[in-house]
Amino acid sequence: MNSNSRSDSYAAAGVDITAGYRAVELMKKHVAATMTPGVCSDVGGFGGLFELDLTGISRPVLVSGTDGVGTKLKIAFLLDKHDTVGIDCVAMCANDVVCCGAKPLFFLDYIACGRNVPERIADIVKGVCKGCVQAGVALIGGETAEMPGFYPENEYDLAGYCTGIVDKEKIIDNKAMRPGDVLIALPSSGVHSNGFSLVRKVFDVEKKDIKRPLEALGGRSVGETLLTPTRIYVKAVLALLEQVQVRAISHITGGGFYENIPRALPQGLSARIHKEALRILPIFDLIQREGGIPMRDMFNTFNMGVGMSIVVPCTQADEALKILAEQGEEAFLMGEIVSVDPSGEKVQL
Repeated sequence: MNSNSRSDSYAAAGVDITAGYRAVELMKKHVAATMTPGVCSDVGGFGGLFELDLTGISRPVLVSGTDGVGTKLKIAFLLDKHDTVGIDCVAMCANDVVCCGAKPLFFLDYIACGRNVPERIADIVKGVCKGCVQAGVALIGGETAEMPGFYPENEYDLAGYCTGIVDKEKIIDNKAMRPGDVLIALPSSGVHSNGFSLVRKVFDVEKKDIKRPLEALGGRSVGETLLTPTRIYVKAVLALLEQVQVRAISHITGGGFYENIPRALPQGLSARIHKEALRILPIFDLIQREGGIPMRDMFNTFNMGVGMSIVVPCTQADEALKILAEQGEEAFLMGEIVSVDPSGEKVQL
């Protein structure tokens, strides 16, 4: 901590520089747990340094992704629980990067707040570090910006950035996809980090009690259920890529099935989803019922229990399910690839 750096004038304007130093000290032990062999710098420098290991990679391609947690943060504010949203932040970036077949390498975060409360900032970063460990990436840098008058005193925003690497010859580009290929679903843990503007409206979270346990949610409260962190699929997908021909991967985020699955489909093909095969979580039934939301809108907004969709040849489906099970994933078949339906729908439900 730099004890010589303090500005009384800046503090009078609402920015406490020393709180930033204190937050960094509190988070260092969490950041240390994310370190991987490529890290070449400590937290606190002007840039994060990472040395690439190109062993076995003939034509390296860097893959980058950036995202935030969105208005799910409002639930964290209401519950005053800040140590899980960082997992969401990592998940939203790392899960995107692995969709290209890339191995995520490092992560950076950005926290903007109305007032820097060191313990709260450290809690946020603690969650980021948990996510980094789950994704196998190093947290090599970040930024905390105290912005009084711009953000309410007890609120903040959180965003992140992730970079990975893949051999150009191994980039997943869907060119080998054929009718008859199957779609494998990796289960979600809940709403993840998308659709929360609609969720907040449905449950009127600012006015109603979201801490009350509900039988429909297995005794959990709406708030606790909604704050469940986004699952990180990186390690399971990387294990699958080593042994199976993966033809496409879709991270099911905002826009649900109708937006995300088509992004991984080539022209002339569509995905036929067997709705009866899906394992729709109770939270989605509750959202639909409380909000009176049409089923198509549900599938066009939420993940509906599927956090990631993977396309593999039908001949390798059993092997893929076996590998994913070994990685702790309760994956299941949810459909197949077909020629485009006369209706033109890229996703048939």
